[in-house]
Amino acid sequence: MRLRQLVIATNKIDVLADNICDLFELKRTFSDPELIVFGLENILIPLGDTFIELVTPVKENTSAERFLKKRGGDGGYMVIVDTVDLSEEKKRLEKEKFEIVWYENRKSKGVHGQSLHLHPKQVGGAILSIDSMNPPSSWLWAGTEWEKDVNKSLVSHLSGINIASPQPNSLLANWEKALGRKRSTEGSSINLSGSNINFVMNNQSSSEYLSAFQIHTAKRSSVERRAEKRGLFKDDNIHLGGIDFLLVE
Repeated sequence: MRLRQLVIATNKIDVLADNICDLFELKRTFSDPELIVFGLENILIPLGDTFIELVTPVKENTSAERFLKKRGGDGGYMVIVDTVDLSEEKKRLEKEKFEIVWYENRKSKGVHGQSLHLHPKQVGGAILSIDSMNPPSSWLWAGTEWEKDVNKSLVSHLSGINIASPQPNSLLANWEKALGRKRSTEGSSINLSGSNINFVMNNQSSSEYLSAFQIHTAKRSSVERRAEKRGLFKDDNIHLGGIDFLLVE
């Protein structure tokens, strides 16, 4: 199991996509027409074989619209992890009494993608989706031609997230149960394959929220200079779309 896609909800999807692509030298790859079922439009941006997804509401009274109003602007909305056998995960989740609020089973051009969303109130911090693909290297939610748009000149992949909470230990326990994975020996994170989910203290409010994306780079200083030039580097962090982008070498 590993992090595969992270989602930001925004009211200015094209502006945010342009800023992310310009800063990190990335490319848009796909917009999924199937998301209209949620009242959303989206843009997928690949980082190696991981993805940033931007979503924006195009209908009233969608969950994303309510999220944006509650948050007062853009922010981290969903975490998508990739697993080998979703049927086994589904059995485990049902046994643990998790409510599955959405299940997707889609086939296109030789790719089979499955996805399930857990009820946000049972997990906390962000919507959690557990997905699987066949073949495993594919990612149907980004179409079937996304590999041609990959550019690793500055950043290579998403390697982790931070979720903030006034009670991080309690939130961590929820995610342990949802993912079927135990916390690390340090006690404040869950290690997945090549990635991690970190739970940090929020002393500013009672909110739980997805606060940071970790991005792997071999050119940290170059990316930081680009961010400073664009006015996106604040308090030693890159800030875009309501998210801190933390550079990991």
